[in-house]
Amino acid sequence: MAFKSQRPRHDAERSLVGFVVGDVAYAVEIAHVREIVAPLALTVLPHMPSAVVGVANHRGEVVPVVDLRQRFGVASSTGDRRIKWILVRVGERTVGLVVDAITDVFGVPTGELRPAPGLGAGDEVRGISGVVSYDGSLVFVLDVERFETLIEPMATAGLLPAHDEEPSS
Repeated sequence: MAFKSQRPRHDAERSLVGFVVGDVAYAVEIAHVREIVAPLALTVLPHMPSAVVGVANHRGEVVPVVDLRQRFGVASSTGDRRIKWILVRVGERTVGLVVDAITDVFGVPTGELRPAPGLGAGDEVRGISGVVSYDGSLVFVLDVERFETLIEPMATAGLLPAHDEEPSS
């Protein structure tokens, strides 16, 4: 009996979670997303980077929360009820990303991710891994690992508890 060989997928897709911050469309790879939640109560700690608005208790885990409006230099929101937090895995920690609204989950062919434009150096680099076109708009795909540079000094300073290898959900 002959077995059919599987054909390689030429249309492999990268699944992304889309959201907006201000008037700009962004996305993160769904593989990094743990959960999307309504905003939780925040505790503000001293000596946090300016884009980190505090930490929250999410199911027993202390989660640093990054306000992407502040990170990207966008004026503060007026408290829109559509604001959500995208909880993403960054290294061995969970980080909350404050976004204005979730747009949708979509796939783009792997080869469609184009290099990000030069956006400065040092703190000016906002962690954009690439750009895709979706639904007639440019969508900037974030490299969530870049947020580790924001939270690692907090962990080193003892502002975040030591993390386990695999936090409980």
